[in-house]
Amino acid sequence: MGALLDTLAKKKILVSDGAWGTMLQSRGLTSDDCPEEWNVSHPDDVRAIAASYVRAGSDMILTNTFGGSRVKLDKKKLGDRAAEFNRAGATLSMEVAGSAIVAGSVGPTGEFLQPMGLLSEEQMQAFFSEQIEAILSAGVRVICVETMMALEEAACAVKAAKALDASVEVLATMTFEKGAQGHRTMMGVSPSQAVAGLTDAGADVVGSNCGNGIEGMIEIAAQFRAETDKPILVHANAGVPQLIGGKTVFRQSPADFAANVKALIDAGANIVGGCCGTTPDHIRAMIEVVNTLR
Repeated sequence: MGALLDTLAKKKILVSDGAWGTMLQSRGLTSDDCPEEWNVSHPDDVRAIAASYVRAGSDMILTNTFGGSRVKLDKKKLGDRAAEFNRAGATLSMEVAGSAIVAGSVGPTGEFLQPMGLLSEEQMQAFFSEQIEAILSAGVRVICVETMMALEEAACAVKAAKALDASVEVLATMTFEKGAQGHRTMMGVSPSQAVAGLTDAGADVVGSNCGNGIEGMIEIAAQFRAETDKPILVHANAGVPQLIGGKTVFRQSPADFAANVKALIDAGANIVGGCCGTTPDHIRAMIEVVNTLR
């Protein structure tokens, strides 16, 4: 086992970090900016966000590399700087991690595989390989594939990481919404299908992030646990988003967020943290609960 699974075996429950986009926006990031470019132009701000989660007590922190694939960066005419941005983002988190584990964040490319889209599996995996290789070059040994909607794309990212180094620990999460047919991703993937596909691709940890407040994640965690003995990761939003003054706002307080942590862990989650709207205060409140359960 690697450092992540070793630490999980010892602590039983791990607490990850919270939102990165929310924190970047609080420091001035706009919709016109490229978050990954900030790793180069605003390194102190990015480093400070990582450090704030370390101070909160996170066992694991992510990197500011979520949209760092070349094909995603091409949309802002920055694709040629993919390796630079990913290496810088990983380095910034590593510099302040201390004893916390750093997991390189890898999000969707925004493209579809053939026949719906233009990319072959080989091309998709190559884009992920470039991004992940740059993250690993900074010394990161864990990759977090997250917010995936299409199982095939998620599998390409997991396979890319394992092909670069089979010893790298890979976490893989998908985003679900509840409809008439139960929980499904935007591309129609169910939790049971996600578990099977991500496991076949080689993921060491599976789970869900974004799309739901922590209350909504409890049922998803239980569905994952019914399908697998693997560790389950859940990164929940700070409640349901509200549109206030033309801006999307997540208003769930740290106390209300933390009040659901025990139920989430009882449902099967082993690694818990936050997504949209969560802050170091949410993570600190979550840790207080987890410390009573360990």
